[in-house]
Amino acid sequence: MEHLRWLAQPTLHRPTVIAAFTGWNDGGDAASNAVRHLVESWGAQPLAEIDPEEFTDFATVRPHVRLADGATRSIVWPTVAAWSASTPGGDVILVLGPEPALRWRTFTQQVLGLAQRFGAGLVVTLGALLADVPHTRPVQLIGTATDGHLISRFDLQRSRYEGPTGIVGVLHDACTSAGLDSVSLWAAVPAYASQVPSPKAALALVSRACGIIGSPTPVGRLSHEAAEYEQRVSSLVRDDDDLVGYVARLETLDLDDDDDDDVDDTIGGELADDDLPGERLAPIDPASVDSDELMAEVERFLRDQPDD
Repeated sequence: MEHLRWLAQPTLHRPTVIAAFTGWNDGGDAASNAVRHLVESWGAQPLAEIDPEEFTDFATVRPHVRLADGATRSIVWPTVAAWSASTPGGDVILVLGPEPALRWRTFTQQVLGLAQRFGAGLVVTLGALLADVPHTRPVQLIGTATDGHLISRFDLQRSRYEGPTGIVGVLHDACTSAGLDSVSLWAAVPAYASQVPSPKAALALVSRACGIIGSPTPVGRLSHEAAEYEQRVSSLVRDDDDLVGYVARLETLDLDDDDDDDVDDTIGGELADDDLPGERLAPIDPASVDSDELMAEVERFLRDQPDD
């Protein structure tokens, strides 16, 4: 843990670590917004920072210059930070920051060391991906784990993914090697609204994570922002005839799925190329449907990331 800078040394009892990283696994800023909301709602206190020097490509994730009193300049570095809080469901450690570009194994040892220092019993990571889902429907979630007890207890799935992975996958592998239980939660964000931050997906991730740790969901600002999000996206859709038809098609497929098998954790239907509204959807990963297909969407999303 040589790259950790400690800011406090609280007494925590078997905390749950909840982590999210900005970048490609943070569609609609949903995962990072979820952790940020928990930090604010639970009054979490600064715990530690991971020195970004060894892990960050500053040409890609640039530091920011800030002015104090309009004169004094300072550099704010893109740092992965940790906070601690006590909730009705138990103690938690919240981790948030940019996905590292370098030395992933060393980086994961910093996060793992943080968890082990306080005897953490579970690591929960949050992610969000772009998918063929309508913004007018409840957010589709998938939760995975490797431990059979966790899968049964929290109604999760066992990941069968093989292919390229991100820092979340590397962190879960490190947890498995260290004998530390871990859960991965993913929310599906409408691909056609990829540039609009999704507090609706963030709220869904917050609710699911709080359900796992046994703490009431701090709804707060996210509930109001989620309603505004739906109105904003609906307004954008109304201004584009192609999108109107596309979203209507997604809604129809979503209803068909409910009628066929009454499964909540699906992500819409498979669309033919002719259904996609133009070049704006070129980067999107379409998915087919049944009860396992949000998992397939996550797997496809991971595989399609550039190797570099």
